[in-house]
Amino acid sequence: MIDHRLIRENPGEVEKQLQRRDPGISLQPYLELDHKRRNILQEEERLKQVRNKVSQEIAEAKRQGGDAQEKILEMQKIAGKIKELEEERRGVEKAWHKFLTELPNIPHEEVPVGTTEEDNKIISSWGEIPEFSFEPRPHWELGENLDILDIPRGGKVAGSRFVFMKGDGALLERALINFFIDYHTAHHGYQEIFPPFLANSDSMFGTGQLPKFAQDLFYCPEEELYLIPTAEVPLTNIFREEVLKNEDLPIKVCGYSACFRSEAGAHGRDTRGIIRQHQFNKVELVNFTSPKTSWEQLEVLVSEAEKILQLLELPYRKVGLCTGDLGFASAFTYDLEVWVPSSGKYREISSCTNFTDFQARRAQIRHRPAPGEKAEYAHTLNGSGLAVGRTVVAIMENFQDQEGRIHIPRVLQDYMGGKKVIGG
Repeated sequence: MIDHRLIRENPGEVEKQLQRRDPGISLQPYLELDHKRRNILQEEERLKQVRNKVSQEIAEAKRQGGDAQEKILEMQKIAGKIKELEEERRGVEKAWHKFLTELPNIPHEEVPVGTTEEDNKIISSWGEIPEFSFEPRPHWELGENLDILDIPRGGKVAGSRFVFMKGDGALLERALINFFIDYHTAHHGYQEIFPPFLANSDSMFGTGQLPKFAQDLFYCPEEELYLIPTAEVPLTNIFREEVLKNEDLPIKVCGYSACFRSEAGAHGRDTRGIIRQHQFNKVELVNFTSPKTSWEQLEVLVSEAEKILQLLELPYRKVGLCTGDLGFASAFTYDLEVWVPSSGKYREISSCTNFTDFQARRAQIRHRPAPGEKAEYAHTLNGSGLAVGRTVVAIMENFQDQEGRIHIPRVLQDYMGGKKVIGG
């Protein structure tokens, strides 16, 4: 959430920066509500002062044995007017707050202006795209032939965009989760957290899913809980409404979770295979930093996700997202995109983002720069380390052979019980 004081003090500049995301964004409705809210507050305060004065006059009249009835009626009239103003202010503040919570984050000045992923900036690439001497098979065909994916039965049990991982497919999924967690904790300094897979509305608000993106979530109305779209939600909200010690920063936590997304607006996209599912697994990396170090920490974060892809020997590229492709809460995002032969292009496998103080302001996560100093909002960052299902797809398609077998990357073989090939 953007600091409302920043908008009030420099509305033109804030609007200009937000219009880099969407030229249709206008702060005028917010400014009008803010002006009305402040006017009501001023009138309330004035009337309360008048009420206090009249109250003193009534007390004085009674002490002197005079008639205070006229003053009492005047005070009752003032009290009624104050009540009306309070009700009006609550309505204005509700609209004021709603508008503020639905404004996206201000993009960093280095985010390229654009409208679609075609305008993203390719920063670097790693690895060689495989050249096959045969027609490579898509992962859904490989999975069916090897009996390690069962998409039809997933649909029978839960509906479209669900899958059963079977045998060595299930083992590969679990091996990746364990490898990701082990590496990030042993080599990158993360503390492992196993989070709840359900979260309340305050947590969803804190990371920016609510109120704007309620349609993308699975909701359990009786419990008033949401299935998490990513472990970013519970991991970030660990410190909601807390003040962190500056000497503890950066705090780095990682966690595995199943993720649940309605995929609203994705009708007709990626209908074959397991690229886009309602339920998928992911290992998430979340950092809490001071404003002074968050940009440096973003570079560290993306390098940590890159390291996993390099160890898996998967070709990928690093991309800086343009303003039109930037997430709602993001100030700057790197996407890591892995090569997927069946698509004939790179596909997102990790997003590494600096949210600056946007999430921290919503979740009230602060840090104290030094003992005795005023607490200020921390900066939060997160990245996928990695999306497990898409890593399975990348391994299956990039490491297939002519016989339809899948060769296991060396770094995973111990996690697979020494298995080097699926189907051999």
